[in-house]
This record gives sequence, C-alpha cells and structure tokens, in this order.
Amino acid sequence: MPGRKKIHHKSNKARHQRHQKADRDNNREQNTPEKESEDGPNSDAFHIAQSEIYGRYLVASRQLEAGELLITEEPLAIGPCVSGDAVCLGCYQPVGLGREQYRCPGCGWPLCGASCPGLGRRTGHTTEECALYGERRPAAAELLNDRTSPPRVRDLYELVMIVRILLLRTHAPEQYAMITRMESHTEERRKNEKLWSHYEQKVVRRLRDEWKLDDLAAEEEAQAVHEICGILDVNCFEIGQKGAKARTLYPSAFLLAHDCSPNTAHTDDPRSYAILLRTSRRVREQEALTLSYAYTLQGTLKRRSFMYEGKLFWCRCQRCADPQELGSDCSALVCRSCLKGTVRAVTPLEQTADWACDRCDHRTTALDLENQLDRINNDLEAIDVHDVPGLENFLLRYRETLRPNHYLLLSAKYSLCQIYGRIKGYLLPEMSLHDIVRKERYCREFLAIIDLLEPGLTRLRGLIMYELHAPVMVMAQMGMQSGQISRQELQRRLKEVSRLLQNSRDILLLEPEGSSEHEMGLAAADAITKMGI
Repeated sequence: MPGRKKIHHKSNKARHQRHQKADRDNNREQNTPEKESEDGPNSDAFHIAQSEIYGRYLVASRQLEAGELLITEEPLAIGPCVSGDAVCLGCYQPVGLGREQYRCPGCGWPLCGASCPGLGRRTGHTTEECALYGERRPAAAELLNDRTSPPRVRDLYELVMIVRILLLRTHAPEQYAMITRMESHTEERRKNEKLWSHYEQKVVRRLRDEWKLDDLAAEEEAQAVHEICGILDVNCFEIGQKGAKARTLYPSAFLLAHDCSPNTAHTDDPRSYAILLRTSRRVREQEALTLSYAYTLQGTLKRRSFMYEGKLFWCRCQRCADPQELGSDCSALVCRSCLKGTVRAVTPLEQTADWACDRCDHRTTALDLENQLDRINNDLEAIDVHDVPGLENFLLRYRETLRPNHYLLLSAKYSLCQIYGRIKGYLLPEMSLHDIVRKERYCREFLAIIDLLEPGLTRLRGLIMYELHAPVMVMAQMGMQSGQISRQELQRRLKEVSRLLQNSRDILLLEPEGSSEHEMGLAAADAITKMGI
C-alpha cells in the first residue's frame, strides 16, 4: 500500500547523494528526548509527542488492546492516484477514454455516468472544479482519448488533486490552512534535482503555461505548488474499495510514525472515504503508534528505496535492521555459486552494501541484486492475475533462485490462494485433489509470514484465514468419506476450520460496511452459523 505521511528529520546532503544516509531510527521505542505537544488531536488513547529529531508523532497514553478504534475522520482533500489509469473524477472508479465513455457536459472529463454519486460533492467532482476545467478543455479533457499514452494520462491526472487543493484556498480556507501545516520537505526536495525537475516541468509549468493559472506567474505562488506536491508525497494515503482508487489527506492520521511491522491497521469507508484506524495488536503505554508507508510484503531493499524516494528518509526500524526480517527471510535468495547457501544483506541499513552467502565466499552488489529483482518482478507483472498455470510456472521457474519465503514468490502464492476455488476451471467442486492441497499449502505458507510481519487484527490475516478454511474443510470431508482419517482427526480439522472462520470474521467485520472485506466477514459468520458453532 504505498506511501503516507510526514517524517521530520535533519538533512545531510552528502549522504543523500550516496544513498547511505542514516538520519534516524524510525522505531519510536528508542529513548528520544520528547515533550507533549498541545497542537493537534488528543484523546484518552493517545497524545502527540514531539522531539527535535522526529517532529510530531502519536504515542499511546495508556495500554491499548487490539481492535481499539483510534481515529475516524473524513479527508481534507481527495483526488485520483498518480497512475496511467483513467478514473471517474466523482467516485474514482475506472473509466475508459474512448468516444463511447460518458463525459461531464461542463468540462469534458470522463465520468462513470450521469448519475455518479460524487457529482457536486466535496469529495468528488465539484462545480468549482468543473468550471475551471471547462475553461481549459484544449489543455485538459480534450487530451484524454483512447490514443493518449499512459504516461500522458498519468501527467494529467496528477494535476487534479493539486488543483483541488489550490481551489480550497478560496472555497475552504480552513481546510487549506490545515493542509499547509503538514510537512513538505521542500528544501530537501529542492536538492533532489530529478524530483524537483519533475514537478517543475510536469506540474508548475503545465499549470502556469498550458492551463493558464495566472496566479502561478509569481515566484511565491509557484513555490506554493511545490509545497503542495511535497505535502502530497509525504503525507497522503492511497485508499479505495471495490475497484475505486484515490489518494487523500487526513487531518491527523498523517501523524502516525512509520514501522515496517506496524501496530495499527487502517481502512476506508467506501461511501465517505473516511479513514478508520485501529490498533492491530496490544500497544504498551508510551509506545509510538505506527503504520507502514510501504507495502509490508516487499523486501527491505525495495521498501527502503521506496520510502526514501517518496518520503525522503531511510527507514531504520527493527525489521529493516534485521538481515532475516524478523524471521520471515522474505528477501533471501539461493546462492548462485554454491547452490546451497542463502544470500542476504550483510548490513541491511547500508543501502548499497554487498549481499553475501552464508555458506561460501560469494558476494553480489546491491545494484546487481536490485536489477535481478526488477527482472523477476517484470516477469511476475506480465502474468495475468487469473492465469493459474502462468503463476504456477513462475513459482517453478524461480524456486532455485529465490528462497521459498521471498516476497516475489509470496506475491504469486497469494494470488493463487485467492483464485484457486474462485474462477472457472478451478472452482472448489471441480478442483483436483492436487490443486486443493496446493491451495492449502500456499495459504499456510503465506499466513506464517503474515503472522510475523502483520500479526493481530490485520486485513491480510483475515483474508488468508478465510481462504484457508475452505481447503481444510474439503480435505477433511474427503478424508472421512474415503476412510483415510478417523472421526477424531475429523473433529480436530473441523475445530481448525471453526477457529479460522471465527478469527476471519472478527477481523473482517471491522472493515466498513459495503467493502468486499466486510462482505467476506459476513460470509465467515454465516459459515460459522451453518456449522452450528
């Protein structure tokens, strides 16, 4: 789930350039000089702490139990994600760019339809936005057609949320003021020539020269746009339910610190886009409240690189500092030299340091390793998500290159966990015994890693436990019917099914009504009822 909030830190130009900067330890449990802040949200559950190194972040005021609701708040601003995919400006569902696609009569931008629930709403396509775009059709909507390249689509949609925030200056100045108080890291971004040039060319100049936003002619106004770009990069959340994709800024959720094995989980309401943030496990008094700005199921090399590029800090949490990633070993590779050893990062907090085999003298550079992982990832991305043989072949092809828990293999296994039993040709009643066994094995392997990296009441645990209950149940029934298992063993397996369903229900019913996860939670509850538990 890629990137989310501010992190204050002191800069070091030389180390930035060498990608060796170790500017702070993001594990907030370190003994850091801090004081309580009076500026921002407080409750009986948490308060804001502040330090010169970390800035502001949230700390538990008492011991918190798993599942406690900490924050519920609607977005200050919302807009399309930065991608090459066209979406409706009202509800953020995917849309086409062909002539048959419905478009807004006022400005020409693609919409899902005339009855889109987001038309005229604060969280959708407002009348003010429509008027501004309508005056700029040749430089905006008319450029969006079925011949527009994905990079060009991306460039145009990237402007939407920035323009929406600029419009808040006039139409909702209090919301705009809250946004401008968020960290932007503008000075550090200015030192990053590639990053600064992107926003200067693709955003500032386009809004000024092509969209003719005359206010941007002044240097201070152009600087304000750069500030907004930085605020979005550092603080925004990517959200979406049932196909919708959007990015948002929230009033206080951005204050959570980062950790690659966090103690909170969040979701969003598909109707209001409000964030719901809960503890995922027990949190000690004075422990920092954390979430992950990177996708949990990525290896340390990729996670740290992602966070530096978007958030401008090198993560130094406990997981990133551990070559075996809290025991998950989800970055480990097979040694290409001795074929028996395991290749891991020697000093994982040094981004460009070598990786080495634990059984021979073989070493490889971080750059060579990253290039290799990019090639393997490209192979995975080229496989259709419903292509069972393709995914199985991927696992077979790279089993002698990547260790079983490597995040790229886990990604393929998770896809198989979801599609075995759910698509034509692989529905449960028609699956072979071999495929049912595979589904169970992949689910168990995936769950074992999630229990290490995202323990507690986390969405992935709820989803994978629901997927696991089906093959366990089917195998138990088949074993009993064939006489291969005893009644006692049947009861043991049924108890496991019951436990999986109960845990899945308890986790997924925390998701908002109307979300696919909540519906799966209801299905788990119904299955429990039918089992007579």
